[in-house]
Amino acid sequence: MPQPTSLCVYCGSSSGMHPEYAEQARAFGIEMARRGIALVYGGGNVGLMGIVADAVLAGGGKVVGVIPRQLVEREVAHKGLSELVVVDTMHQRKTRMYELSDAFVALPGGFGTMDEMFEMLTWAQLGLHRHPCAFLDVRGYYRDLRTMMDHMVAEGFVQSGQRGSLWFGESIAALFDWMAHYDGGNATRVIGPSSIKA
Repeated sequence: MPQPTSLCVYCGSSSGMHPEYAEQARAFGIEMARRGIALVYGGGNVGLMGIVADAVLAGGGKVVGVIPRQLVEREVAHKGLSELVVVDTMHQRKTRMYELSDAFVALPGGFGTMDEMFEMLTWAQLGLHRHPCAFLDVRGYYRDLRTMMDHMVAEGFVQSGQRGSLWFGESIAALFDWMAHYDGGNATRVIGPSSIKA
């Protein structure tokens, strides 16, 4: 596939315990803007979410935030975005972020980041999309998750081809290069797109 035009980033509403998390989130946003790739994210103004959004905006890039109405105050909705989409439910949030994106990347984050990224992995496994999915492994944050995924393959719960279509690494440049050469994976569609409507 060609370079993505609109990239969904899942990441923490916290900045984490180490400055490298914020540094890499900022560097990732800068690189997105440099490449002319729009950011789609959760719409917050705090943590890594706010850092990556501000970096894209500072570089002259487009940023679309998607946030449920009940989290506008709690996650401090970013007021300086190119576009802020307010939805009613978390399910609508995930669906809208998917609809706006042609690639998905997880920076360090918590339960919400895992929930959102694993839904995209599941949809890819079911053949609902063929967009690249990747984990930017800052400070080895996702090392144990990568090991767990390999264990899932070894134990027969995930196919090796599905695991092989997922990228892990710490180099931002290598991640963008991988996405530009991604072949769409090998999943066979087993359910229809109507199943992902919120």
